[in-house]
Amino acid sequence: MKSILLIEDNRGDARLIREMLNEQSLHSTELKVAESMSAAQADLAIHNFDIILLDVGLPDAQGLEAVKRARASAPHVPLVVVSGLDDESLALQALQEGAQDYLIKGQIEPRGLLRTLRYAIERKVMEDALFAEKELAQVTLDSIGDAVICTNVLGQITFLNKVAEKLTGWPAQEAAGRPATDIFRIIGTKTRELDIKAPPGKSEESQLALLTQNCMLIRRDGTEVAVEDCISPIHDREGRFAGAVTVFRDVSAARAMAQQIVHAAEHDFLTGLPNRMLLNDRITQAIAMARRHKKYLAVLFLDLDGFKYINDSLGHSFGDRLLQSVAQRLCRHVSDSDTVSRQGGDEFVVLLSDLERPEDASSAALKLLHCIVEPHALGLHDLHVTASIGVSVFPGDGADAETLIKNADTAMYQAKESGRQGHKFFKAEMNARAVERQSIEGSLRRSLERQEFVLYYQPKISLQTGKITGAEALIRWTHPTRGPISPAQFIPIAEDCGLILPIGAWVLREACAQAKLWQLAGLPPLTMAVNVSSLEFRNERFSDGLFAILDETGITPETLELELTESVLMKHVEASAAILSTLRDHGIQVAVDDFGTGYSSLSYLRKLPLDSLKIDQSFIRQISTSGADIAIVTAVIDMARNLKLRVVAEGVETLDELTFLKAHRCDEVQGYYFSRPVLPEQFEALARNTVPNPVAAFQKTLMPAS
Repeated sequence: MKSILLIEDNRGDARLIREMLNEQSLHSTELKVAESMSAAQADLAIHNFDIILLDVGLPDAQGLEAVKRARASAPHVPLVVVSGLDDESLALQALQEGAQDYLIKGQIEPRGLLRTLRYAIERKVMEDALFAEKELAQVTLDSIGDAVICTNVLGQITFLNKVAEKLTGWPAQEAAGRPATDIFRIIGTKTRELDIKAPPGKSEESQLALLTQNCMLIRRDGTEVAVEDCISPIHDREGRFAGAVTVFRDVSAARAMAQQIVHAAEHDFLTGLPNRMLLNDRITQAIAMARRHKKYLAVLFLDLDGFKYINDSLGHSFGDRLLQSVAQRLCRHVSDSDTVSRQGGDEFVVLLSDLERPEDASSAALKLLHCIVEPHALGLHDLHVTASIGVSVFPGDGADAETLIKNADTAMYQAKESGRQGHKFFKAEMNARAVERQSIEGSLRRSLERQEFVLYYQPKISLQTGKITGAEALIRWTHPTRGPISPAQFIPIAEDCGLILPIGAWVLREACAQAKLWQLAGLPPLTMAVNVSSLEFRNERFSDGLFAILDETGITPETLELELTESVLMKHVEASAAILSTLRDHGIQVAVDDFGTGYSSLSYLRKLPLDSLKIDQSFIRQISTSGADIAIVTAVIDMARNLKLRVVAEGVETLDELTFLKAHRCDEVQGYYFSRPVLPEQFEALARNTVPNPVAAFQKTLMPAS
């Protein structure tokens, strides 16, 4: 999506939609906001948009009128209605007017919004294709040399083409609504009896009903015409008989056209796989068979890992070809009785019917994961992609298609959170976790504006002087009803949904502002350490935003120290080195956080411009009990000294740990032995030594050695 038109007069709702799109990494998508229908119509007259988001409560257009005006202004642009009312009647009318979906404010979440927009665009493409097919069919049926008659479920005439009018002697307008037996009277050439299969609309057989060989059509004027062809039943979405198409003379061309239209309505236009409508029907049928024969069936919800990166870097044409390649592989690795369906985007659903045991779904999932991971040769590129699969099993995980698909989707996200390129079976508690996660995510979206975050500061102590040399800023969140929520719980959620970007910017600004206040208050020179996540570091606006905050708060760059984990730095070493060089050129310090838990590669330490290493607290805690960890800590300190890097030990809690670190010439420490993270005023008191604290006591122990 390159451009979206949001027709919304509530600026708060518009801002929320913009934030949701940004959180789903749609920063490059232009969001144009019009606050009235008149303004929107003016925009639509001069700009092309990929999709329209429409609030039906506008100052100059309400309800269905707003939908009609939007559709009239841009009939070929997909339209999604957004309303504060849960009005089923309005939703149905909007969909009948051509809207692709109906969303209710307050129930929209970022991932669901992104999925809705993508599916709406795909459905609009499908509808336009179907409309074109219908128009083509109409023109074709009126142009071909075959006669065509359509009937409804009651056997009444609904359509005659020009040739059918000529052959039967009945004009289409006069024939419409009449019983087919009055218009289409077929007799056997030899028997001279009416053909019992001839009256279209009376048979509900799924097979084509062939007319008797050498049959005759009795025309309106009583003359007879030799015809031979077939009667094709029409079924609705539930598979119920809805009418018939009767084609005279040349059945091949007309039958192919009818089958093409039916196929387009039930299959994905890109991959040719069954779409959601057909999949739901097949799951429903499979459930009935499983109940009858007391067997199991499984629904596998598959999502490609890293597909967005391929799509963005190589282009949508490569993305489409990759999806086609994946679809072909999936089909090759399931049995004929199973169904592979594309849901939209990079999501596929596989129906495994007739399972003897639920565990059989696991081996099938592993087979599919293995077939996908093999390189996909597309032109000059060998693309590598993995997948995550969620599995739900009938009857334990659901009794209908919608529930089974939803639960498999939930399990798939658990598979992604567990490391990707794997599969997870649905468990009931996953729903609780999903609801909990969604609740936390929803609260996070309002936490900044509600000022629910606060920064605590943990001192860093020099082992040479015993003085506080700096602080690490640590975010804390107190939910208005839940109370304190651990960073270990909400930070991963913020990273997944993109909220870490605004939260990280707030932390950086708040920490720098506090450092400036301490400087103005006359505290000794201190460094302010701030943790930076992978999403922040990789954001193209990170450096500009950082420098802007430094200018805004007025602190010197040398005061700031950014802490990044090994995994963040190692994802793209060359790119990381370039960014770090820019930061170092401005005087900003950089530390490797949690050192020892990631790559711990000496080669990358040499390539990157760094200032210090922070030894992970898991090693520090084992100093008094584990010889292996003692060796690791000693080796890290020695290595850092050789590389002229400062060493900071985090998580120091005991005198034994402190004594060991001082003996091995560690530079700085932080941990509960000195102080827990505290509020700014408490930190200031510690830094001034105006309250009793272990830091002052430790200083005394250092004095003789100084």
